[in-house]
Amino acid sequence: MANLHVSSTPHIHQKGSSTRNIMLDVVIALIPATIAGVVIFGLSALWVILACVASAVLAEYVFNLCCKRKQTIGDLSAVVTGLLLALNLRADVPIWQCVVGSVFAIIVVKCFFGGLGKNIANPAITARVFMLLTFATTVGGGAAPVADLTASASPLVTLNQGAEAASSISLLTLFLGTHAGAIGETCVIALLLGFAYLVIRKVIKWYVPASFVATVFVCYFLFGGFDVVYSLQHVLAGGLLLGAIFMATDYVTTPATNLGRVVFCIGAGLLTFAIRSFGAYPEGVSIAILTMNLLTPFIADWTKNKTLGGVR
Repeated sequence: MANLHVSSTPHIHQKGSSTRNIMLDVVIALIPATIAGVVIFGLSALWVILACVASAVLAEYVFNLCCKRKQTIGDLSAVVTGLLLALNLRADVPIWQCVVGSVFAIIVVKCFFGGLGKNIANPAITARVFMLLTFATTVGGGAAPVADLTASASPLVTLNQGAEAASSISLLTLFLGTHAGAIGETCVIALLLGFAYLVIRKVIKWYVPASFVATVFVCYFLFGGFDVVYSLQHVLAGGLLLGAIFMATDYVTTPATNLGRVVFCIGAGLLTFAIRSFGAYPEGVSIAILTMNLLTPFIADWTKNKTLGGVR
């Protein structure tokens, strides 16, 4: 029993993996989106990213110090939380609000529940929703890229104005990310590079985020006049790819089984479509993932593997 070691999830993974290695892979996968965000939105985006990451790491360090707990900042989970939060924010969010959001993510959502592996919701997603509700005028919507200071409305806002307005949005613009939005959500090419890296490194299964994206696409295809281009516009616009690739695949706050993860993502996709189509906010990815985080225990119980000779 002296050699028994209990750690946070994931408990079983590929050979040579560890929490730090997995988090490092996530950071590496986010680098293309981070660079693209700084290039598109300018130095203000860099300050937001640095503020979120630094305050997240510092918040975890101070909490562990005050509570006399073992320091855990070396596992890089706080870096991932701060970076994900930053990439979900506008480039013109006041720095002090970035600090408040990061501290909330680390202290309230993560540390108060016992630290990594014990939180019931994704810290970055929860902090983003908290900031959206608290600082709606500065967090909602999207900042304009530095190359086009006249742009103000994000593609999702334009898409919700009808088919005629949607025709003004090109798929190339969405792929390149040269439009208003959050720092890390606009450049589809950068996000796909991160997705490919995580799949190659076997950190995530390709079909998990794909099921999220496919659900949203099918919903808009069926209820949007069977228009492929219009459906693709909704898939590529907003934070769908960022959320599906990097937050709906979180080991801790999603079901452990592959079936459970797919059910989770299908539910998140349906909620995203419902919120975007009928809700007060043009974007619904964060709220959808947070809602499904809270339903994870029920999904996990429903999709758990049946033991040999046992009863489900």
